[in-house]
Amino acid sequence: MNAEDESQASIVAQIVLRERQSRDRGWWEQMAETYWADSQVRLSWYDGDGPGFVSGSRAMAESGLVTTHQMFAPVVHVRADKAYVEAPTAIRSVTVADGVRGELVVCSRLNYRLQRRQGQWRILSLDPVYESTTLTACVPAEQINVSADELAGFRSSYAILAWDIARRGGTMSANLLGDDEPASVAAFYSSVWKWLQSS
Repeated sequence: MNAEDESQASIVAQIVLRERQSRDRGWWEQMAETYWADSQVRLSWYDGDGPGFVSGSRAMAESGLVTTHQMFAPVVHVRADKAYVEAPTAIRSVTVADGVRGELVVCSRLNYRLQRRQGQWRILSLDPVYESTTLTACVPAEQINVSADELAGFRSSYAILAWDIARRGGTMSANLLGDDEPASVAAFYSSVWKWLQSS
């Protein structure tokens, strides 16, 4: 990576980090500024454009369902006016099961494509690759019991998240990217590299 690409990579990384920070802090206008109008976001509870994702995130927060994102060092690839970023992330939320308050943690890799238009970088797409989910009681002396039978109908890479969404009355697609289906994940990465290298 040359000096110019390194400079742009730093800018791109900050946009991705700012997008997550804005969502966690409820800075909706700042979050909206990170997405192109024709962007696409595909994840557990949403499939649509970036502006709609911002609006949906705001509505979710206002309903009382709050998530926070612990992000690890992003890896950035820049080619001309395109960039690809992958950032390992732990997504944390609090849920109550059988009267016990627990912390639900979703481990994933957030994959962003960004594009520079008229000198400005913004997000073009966001796709997570789900790795695993865990649920532990917030108070160590308490316990949350979820049987294997309750999780049997869900994908292993995001089973507990899908279970939690289902008991809230929602549904989670069985076709999202997850490490339990490596062929689909490999095809996704291949498509990202093809996009990045295309003119």
